[in-house]
Amino acid sequence: MKIQINEVSWQEDTEVIINCKKVDEEIMKIITMLHVYDKKLTGIKGGQIYILDASKILYIDTVDKKTFLYTDSDVYETPLKLYELEEQLDAVGFFRAGKSVLINFNEIKALKSDLNGRILVTMNNGERLTVSRQYAVTIKKKLDIV
Repeated sequence: MKIQINEVSWQEDTEVIINCKKVDEEIMKIITMLHVYDKKLTGIKGGQIYILDASKILYIDTVDKKTFLYTDSDVYETPLKLYELEEQLDAVGFFRAGKSVLINFNEIKALKSDLNGRILVTMNNGERLTVSRQYAVTIKKKLDIV
């Protein structure tokens, strides 16, 4: 892979051009990572690539080594790993809720204590998730109840 950077004094916005033989998984990962910096994520659904606003994602889950982005009404696959998304999205309100789940704190509607120190979370779309005991401290700190 070659990387070329051209400083152009008259250019107002940064432009990234990718020249490749074929759009493969590696290229998709690069595109997705670039969008994350702009608080956008790339999701794949039905063979099409969608640009998603990170703030519209309710939660992110990993199943069978695949990572999925959940919105109000749709599910998209992303080539990024959960830990990569966690690093990028921490600044916009996402937190680790379990071994394979990130939750968008800004999309939480209600919280309820559960057995063994877990927390039941109801998302704005009515979907319910569980924050494991290990990660419950994180959400309590965000709410200033620790």
